[in-house]
Amino acid sequence: MKKDKDVEHIAKLLRIAGDTSRLNILCIIFEKKDMCVSDIAKRLNVSVAIVSHHLKVMAGAGLLESVREGKKTCYLLPEKPFVSDLKNLICKYK
Repeated sequence: MKKDKDVEHIAKLLRIAGDTSRLNILCIIFEKKDMCVSDIAKRLNVSVAIVSHHLKVMAGAGLLESVREGKKTCYLLPEKPFVSDLKNLICKYK
């Protein structure tokens, strides 16, 4: 059985990823492996500011990693078991 601390951490990650907008963003990144903020915003037809906010929250939780490419910030998936499991769950129903 997992420790309470581990369960709380998993619950936090699921709350962060469970937002509809964030799930849509994750689906896009799962398809491409990495994407820049402006490309995600264009694909979802929402503002760069909104997408950027969601990406920063997910990166802060360790669900994504950010990389600067000149003036652009791009996000990619870290190689973590939780992220891999999340990808399998999300993509199963997409």
